[in-house]
Amino acid sequence: MAPDQIWLGFSRGDVTDDDQVRHALDASETGLGQAHYLVNNAGPASAAEISFEEGLLAGIASVRRVTEAWLARLVPAGSALVNVSSVAGNVIGTAPDWYPATKAAIMGYTRHLATYRYQQVRANAVAPGMTDTPRLAGFTASELGQRALRRIPAGRLARPDEIAWAILFLLSPLASYVNGALLVVDGGWTVTQ
Repeated sequence: MAPDQIWLGFSRGDVTDDDQVRHALDASETGLGQAHYLVNNAGPASAAEISFEEGLLAGIASVRRVTEAWLARLVPAGSALVNVSSVAGNVIGTAPDWYPATKAAIMGYTRHLATYRYQQVRANAVAPGMTDTPRLAGFTASELGQRALRRIPAGRLARPDEIAWAILFLLSPLASYVNGALLVVDGGWTVTQ
């Protein structure tokens, strides 16, 4: 799946296109019914060779586009959303320039939703650290990867399911009074920076 694509239920669409987002939401509701929860985890990988403007459009503008299209559907009471940010934009910063800027903007947008859209939705974000995904395949075998691992108290990359569990917690009734929070899920990496 391309970094500017989204899976909504049974539908796939380009998150930089309003019509495709609406179509994907329509198709998802046809198959699954009205969505009570939204996880915004779309955007280009930090290794993508794109301009600053393209990175912002694909990263933060797509999060807002999907969120606004979803909220316009009279989301049921008790609904929640989780935006996926990154420690790269909220704690440490990285290259290229658009990546940490986008991830920081995602958290800013999340705080806006938590403050001004609370009557509609409870909004939070997760900030994963380095996660064992295909994008980082082979990274830990490199010298740079070994240095990074030594700075993570947990001594390893996160597993994708560990990020998913944090997201599920924030969506669940267990987090019913958590709103506008950034949950860092990085094995303690950022506290060593």
